[in-house]
Amino acid sequence: MGITSAWAITAHPDTFIAQLAPRMLPLLQAWQSDPVAGRLWRRWQEAPLPDFRTWGHGFGDDYCSGEAERIRDFYQMIGNFGPLDDMYDGGPDATDDFHLLTHVWDRDEDPERLFIHVCWKDYALASFFHAIGPRRAALLPGWCGNFLLTSAQVRHSLPDVEKALSFTPEEKAVAADQDWLDYSEGEESVLDGPLRAWRQAATAGLGLCGVSVHIY
Repeated sequence: MGITSAWAITAHPDTFIAQLAPRMLPLLQAWQSDPVAGRLWRRWQEAPLPDFRTWGHGFGDDYCSGEAERIRDFYQMIGNFGPLDDMYDGGPDATDDFHLLTHVWDRDEDPERLFIHVCWKDYALASFFHAIGPRRAALLPGWCGNFLLTSAQVRHSLPDVEKALSFTPEEKAVAADQDWLDYSEGEESVLDGPLRAWRQAATAGLGLCGVSVHIY
């Protein structure tokens, strides 16, 4: 995969969430209502994937096997950001100079609140979703790790996010074993950053914007 992707969660006042809503929510709704996206999500919910180390090159020794097809569907569900990719640089039909980096990610005034993971030739969301599994992922608001929430929605959703992303030591070890991302020293993992960002936003009375996009 010759791509670079990023998944970021930023915290903002409700006034900014309201400004962003007309741009982002229709894109999210279009993606969520796409029949193909729904089919891929249901397939993953019904048949979680095995240990990623069994996938092998080309998604398994038998490239045409049912398991290899399910793995390809999983990556299509995660990697086909569809209309949300237009969030990064405005897209080909943009009528303004909107850019996700400067107009959203840089608007989170406290760097300690920001969660972001940039992946080369991979997707942070793929590792995250595989590590937590479909049952936990179904508790998260939005669609495939993408969401735009007011401060009230952040507070309302926090109990479900706590259920999804809180682990016993044994559960955390199992999940971490299935998170295949490499982390530099001091870098926050996808198993820790989202819940930390949610808790901080709820405490500060802020909304949240979660976006996963292709950068290149």
